[in-house]
Amino acid sequence: MPTIREVAARAGVSPATVSRVMKGEVRVNVETRTRVEAAISAMGYAPNAFARSLASNRLGGVGLVISHLAGPFMGRVMATLEAALRRANVSLLVASGGGEASREQEAVDFLLGRRCDGLIVHADALSNETLAALATHTPLVVFNRLVPEIAEHCIHLDNECGGYLATRHLLDRGHRNIACLTGPLRQQDAAGRLAGYRRALREQGIEADDHAIIEGDFTERSGEQGMATLLAREMAVTAVVAGNDDMALGAMAVLRAQGISMPQTISLIGYDDEACARHVVPALTTVHAPLEEMAQNAAERLLRLIDGATPAPSSPFVPTLIERETVAAPPA
Repeated sequence: MPTIREVAARAGVSPATVSRVMKGEVRVNVETRTRVEAAISAMGYAPNAFARSLASNRLGGVGLVISHLAGPFMGRVMATLEAALRRANVSLLVASGGGEASREQEAVDFLLGRRCDGLIVHADALSNETLAALATHTPLVVFNRLVPEIAEHCIHLDNECGGYLATRHLLDRGHRNIACLTGPLRQQDAAGRLAGYRRALREQGIEADDHAIIEGDFTERSGEQGMATLLAREMAVTAVVAGNDDMALGAMAVLRAQGISMPQTISLIGYDDEACARHVVPALTTVHAPLEEMAQNAAERLLRLIDGATPAPSSPFVPTLIERETVAAPPA
């Protein structure tokens, strides 16, 4: 592998000039730039990334801490982040925390130990205090969560609005007996969606029935269990708001197995608008979470922080309702 000095000698310039050409600096004249580029091409020169990192104190890598590796939610987020960072010649390193505070801290420490230039953290269990402290010494973006102490570092969704939109849609179609299958309520997004559900009912003078609210864990299995529990309680439920699309799919499987028609007997709304929502039969009405836009914003925000910019104020992203085929008026 040729060195920068050998490239400089072939082009008849100094190593500093070769470096300026490779950085794209405009103060190199066209003739010199052409000679240097020709020498680089002819000799197959590629700068040593580690050497560059020692000079700049940056490795060109960003760490991503996620709660779980599986599932379409994180797949959409990781794909968008990787593409956005790759366009900036930045690599993405991923570590999973498994939804446990100790493991999430281990993931943070692991990535910082690899000298990542900054972190994007999707963590369920790390405390607000821990994340706020991390932001004091590390370029940091918190994804899908609002930490009030460092709100300008947070990319989050207005989940209360999403829960409200889903429930209000059912109310507008005439439903009054509406159940809710939630995600784990220790998580901010699940708690926000439940709060939106309660607010929509309250506006219509309806008191939420705690027996119609069943906590799950955002998995398809918990959707099955939640729907089975609702049916076993023999409640006069005509509609269900699910914590996410996976839970909605689990609920649909139970309704189908018991011969209960959708939406003629029970209407159903999911959350996230994953690809599966369009393809199930009947197609799932759901709340669209703009995950790709959120991930793109997170990547751009972190790159600015790494470059030393002051974090700008951040507003929550707003979900939208996607009407498909699982909602109808309640049976007469």
